[in-house]
Amino acid sequence: MSFAKVHSAQTALLDAQIVTIEVDLSRGLYAFSVVGLPDKAVEEARDRISAAIKNSGFESPKQKNQKVVVSLAPADIRKEGPHFDLGMAIAYLLAAEDLKIQPEEKTGKRIFIGELALDGTLRPVSGVLPLAEEAKRRNFAEVFVPKENAREAALIRGVKIFSVGSLKETVSHLRGEKMLKPEPETDLDEAEFETAIDVSDIYGQENAKRALILSAAGGHNLAMWGPPGTGKTMLARALAGILPPLAFDEVIEVTGIHSVAGTLKGKLVTAPPFRSPHHTSSYVALVGGGNVPKPGEVTLAHRGVLFLDEFPEFDRRVIEALRQPLEDRIVSVSRARGSARFPASFILVAAMNPCPCGKWGSKGETCICLPGNLIRYRRKISGPVADRIDLWIEVPRFSLKSLGKGGSGEKSVEIRKRVAAARQKQAARFKKLGIKARINAEIGARDLEKAAPLEDKTRRAFTASAEKLGLSARSYHRLIKLARTIADLEGDENVASKHLMEALQYRPKREEIV
Repeated sequence: MSFAKVHSAQTALLDAQIVTIEVDLSRGLYAFSVVGLPDKAVEEARDRISAAIKNSGFESPKQKNQKVVVSLAPADIRKEGPHFDLGMAIAYLLAAEDLKIQPEEKTGKRIFIGELALDGTLRPVSGVLPLAEEAKRRNFAEVFVPKENAREAALIRGVKIFSVGSLKETVSHLRGEKMLKPEPETDLDEAEFETAIDVSDIYGQENAKRALILSAAGGHNLAMWGPPGTGKTMLARALAGILPPLAFDEVIEVTGIHSVAGTLKGKLVTAPPFRSPHHTSSYVALVGGGNVPKPGEVTLAHRGVLFLDEFPEFDRRVIEALRQPLEDRIVSVSRARGSARFPASFILVAAMNPCPCGKWGSKGETCICLPGNLIRYRRKISGPVADRIDLWIEVPRFSLKSLGKGGSGEKSVEIRKRVAAARQKQAARFKKLGIKARINAEIGARDLEKAAPLEDKTRRAFTASAEKLGLSARSYHRLIKLARTIADLEGDENVASKHLMEALQYRPKREEIV
């Protein structure tokens, strides 16, 4: 046999593509070529494969007088990365008749994924979860992955995942000499909450804690402003600990994103992610992009929290780029080599000082900022961006004498149960009304009347208050969503005036942001 065909896969943005590997051997002087738009990493695979085959106990392609042609199809799609190493080696051994296995018509289609080291061992690759999911969708029966990627791939039910450590081990299984057992399905009973800050550890700041709970329960964006050292960062980090664990479909979605981005580090994402980029982060790092579009921080924070400390210190272009994800919960990136749409449904938590020196408005302290610097600092946050933030909370200074008393109030685990109960109410309501949303913040304007109906008297009073405050239509709708969350937390079925009045208290005063 001088021809063989197997299958592998690669990621394309956040999607997966099945790639067919074909190997043809013919007589002649030794040559090894890879065709099908390979990048440098794929072209270099010929040397990795030759060394791995030799060190696994087979005759190296370089020791034979033959021409080796490896074709990666479809030929019009660029092939990137080391995902194809294992598949190319298996296809070569089949074509050289060093390996004989039953045809796929009897055993079911297989996919081989993994990077080969020179000694024939397998190294992990990124993006295995979406590849396994695509394999199931395309009716493949078996997927062979490196051991380090096995737990991630085993999240996908309905396809056999084989964890292999080397080329020799894979060949032994395919020959039927030493059969491997399929990887057991990955269990997600417990979420891994890595935050070290409990809400009860934070002294005082009861208004801010209340805002945290509302933000978590309804997915509302939150901004905290106040002097340095008053607990804004601690509050933001505590928010991650009161969000409920991700549902199974969300685990697959979020883990797949982090797998493709290469940030997984062997752990599955079972708790909502918490991302905190530095204020010097570039536009591309935050929203995604590059010559070949890749996800940024707003996508890595999908289904979790994006914390932007020192919010006005971010580049203005970066701040303005948040408009689309905060409104549409997606990011559209267009480049010369392609365009992409990345999911970006996250809770924004912005923390800021009242001025560059942080002393404006503080008792007993004098602000040293020049008027021009103060104006530029505050105008970094435009009206459209401020409109998309539902909760504005002041985090004031408190007496240092009270620090020794420690924190107080509910613990994060108790708050998490309340938040989860509120979200379950929302999910049941959305299912009953046929609304496509997970949390209150995602309700569209068209469905708002169904999800949060107001009595005529209540609506008239609320509308009058909104007009006095000069609120936009967007802010008006967002306040109703926030009031809906307040009602859910209190166990009320209908949105009443008291819920709307509390929601109004969280709108920013004009002098705070302008």
